[in-house]
Amino acid sequence: MSKRIILDAEIPARQPWSAIIRKGQTLRITDTHGQQAVDTLFYCANDFGERYSGQDTLRAQGSAYVGLGTKIMSNEGRVMLRVTADSCGLHDTSAGACSCESNTVRFGHQTRYQHACRENFVLEAAKYGLSKRDIVPNLNFFMNVPIDPAGNFTVVDGVSKPGDAIELVAEMDVLCLISNCPQINNPCNGFFPTPVQVTISEAED
Repeated sequence: MSKRIILDAEIPARQPWSAIIRKGQTLRITDTHGQQAVDTLFYCANDFGERYSGQDTLRAQGSAYVGLGTKIMSNEGRVMLRVTADSCGLHDTSAGACSCESNTVRFGHQTRYQHACRENFVLEAAKYGLSKRDIVPNLNFFMNVPIDPAGNFTVVDGVSKPGDAIELVAEMDVLCLISNCPQINNPCNGFFPTPVQVTISEAED
């Protein structure tokens, strides 16, 4: 089935991005250089109070990770998007987003003023009238976070290769916020943040 491209954009390294994805449209995120974490949030476009829920998503899948076939769930228990293609297979929703505060705690005071995902989210969310308190635990596409039997986890080298991609079909109109992760203190980006590509498409009549 052929698809019509609605939007095709590069998100520069370390930068935020957002768009509305309409019901039935497909969001494709491509890790063009490999080993780049893509922090992502979803909100119902008609009611921002309904937003992505990592807990509901993992409970619905019975899995600690997001991948092919995953239903992205909202805090209202509704399906927001479905993962319909995935060439990577490792996507985290437990480790959260880096922030200036967490950088300081994890990596030392000298990192206090480094740019971070939470700040990206706050800046981008403000365009839609959302505030810091609307930033909830997020998805980390292409981020490798092994969880041991005791429940401990840590961020390790990413396994995504240049050109790896994930596709999600929207089951409702959603606002998508992305922070193309700027983290340089752990290996989630191979210690070198790079651009990613986002494409929104829909089936042609």
